[in-house]
Amino acid sequence: MERMLKHKLKLTIIAVLSLMNLGVRAQSPDESIVAPIQQEQLRINPADFNSALDILVKDWYVNNSFTIDCKGMGQMMIDSLSADEITCRLEAISLGFTMPYNEYVMSFIKSYLRRPRQIEYMLGLGETYYFPIFEAALEKYQVPLELKYLPVIESALNARALSHAGASGLWQFMLATGRMYGLEVNTLVDERRDPIKSSEAAAHYLHDLYTIYGDWLLAIAAYNCGPGNVAKAIRSSGGKKTYWDIYNFLPRETRNYVPIFIAANYVMNYYREHGMCPARPNFNTTVDTLYVNERIHLQQIADVLSLPLEELRFLNPQYRYDIVPGNVKSSPLVLPMNVISAFEQNIDTIAQYKAAELVSQNMRSSSATTAPSSSSASNGHAIYHTVKQGETLSSIAKKYRTSVDKIKKWNKISGTMIRAGQRLKIYK
Repeated sequence: MERMLKHKLKLTIIAVLSLMNLGVRAQSPDESIVAPIQQEQLRINPADFNSALDILVKDWYVNNSFTIDCKGMGQMMIDSLSADEITCRLEAISLGFTMPYNEYVMSFIKSYLRRPRQIEYMLGLGETYYFPIFEAALEKYQVPLELKYLPVIESALNARALSHAGASGLWQFMLATGRMYGLEVNTLVDERRDPIKSSEAAAHYLHDLYTIYGDWLLAIAAYNCGPGNVAKAIRSSGGKKTYWDIYNFLPRETRNYVPIFIAANYVMNYYREHGMCPARPNFNTTVDTLYVNERIHLQQIADVLSLPLEELRFLNPQYRYDIVPGNVKSSPLVLPMNVISAFEQNIDTIAQYKAAELVSQNMRSSSATTAPSSSSASNGHAIYHTVKQGETLSSIAKKYRTSVDKIKKWNKISGTMIRAGQRLKIYK
């Protein structure tokens, strides 16, 4: 009974926010309407996939997986396909709701297909690890399984993705919305990055949005720009209540969002017809979750069990400083199945290994906010680069013959998102 009352209260809050034109997900209505293309497009535009692959977790996956030459399996370009054929393909996968074909969808399909390697890595990452997690959560809340591709456009399947506005994780939750749906965020833990918990929260949120609008495309739009902006678009359109009827009244980013989502569904389902294959991992993807009651650093586990630290970070992205705070409360730890027994047998050794150095309160071992060392700065003088529209960390690193990792450390950037006009420190 108490749980039902809390859920009704949550729905009431979302509905009130809609009426008040306050986006649950956006930081403010003004931000999402005034400058969506200049700011938010960097996070969802397929052109930014190159940058999305540069972060630590993605680099680790890419370096530990392999692709297969599938060029002989289908056509690489879509130009030879007719609109009718694409329409038929979309209808074949539109089981939960209609995904129409139009010029906007076509433009984003082409954008995806120009980046076959990025698609192959996301396919492998999704099919091998993430998509089953998403599907389980969506099924629980009776949300169409096609929505498992939302994280493809939200974060490029990067669990550590952080937008300039503060949205984080695979599903890009803002702090307030994440906490509304039960996600813990504190100094050490950010459950918006937890694949399982964030997927459950996202499915719950999408279910609630559909309860309000009764239309999945409107629910998807509200997920992107907040229910307040959708409510405003409905009012501005004279009370029309379908996505395409209110299209011109939505924030510009959201006008792109649904066509990109439809394009992602197309590419993720018909990649074989365009000569692509999922990139397969060279590591064990069979994992299990156990709970620990000790304060443990991932480096302790990596050293004692001879595991790559990046693999542990990949499996446990919610721990901001690589510290599992099991001493505060029982905390989940995801490990490869083949090391679970070794971990349980050596838990005391692991907890004591370099404990004073690795599990200290100053959290010097942070993987997300490590500043450049004095030696790295002393190797050259600093210059400043002003980011131009369309530039990514990858393109800037290439220009200055350095690495994305170094630029992020020098400028204390935890994600991969940069914006036009931002000044970056570069050591030559």
